[in-house]
Amino acid sequence: MRTCTLCNASSSDTARFCVRCDADLSVHSHTAKALTEFKNNDRIYEVRVIVSHDCCPACRELEGAYTKDEAPELPVKGCSHAQGCRCYYEPALVEIYP
Repeated sequence: MRTCTLCNASSSDTARFCVRCDADLSVHSHTAKALTEFKNNDRIYEVRVIVSHDCCPACRELEGAYTKDEAPELPVKGCSHAQGCRCYYEPALVEIYP
């Protein structure tokens, strides 16, 4: 499920626009916002894709660390899990404290 950051509505993994407010989910979903924030943060040097223990093969294939420019878009295209894609991003920091 993709969650809209503008109205908090949930849409299917394949939805391009929010079912409630018609926002572009490639920009306004929680995962898209997180990736944008990670890319703009100088303290983050790479982005990890974290998968569930019972994820589908498509998600398992994308599990791992990526440079900020190479991080794949979530939800994973081709995810076949019954509950939809449950992957998320995790930042890898250059430094922990300011």
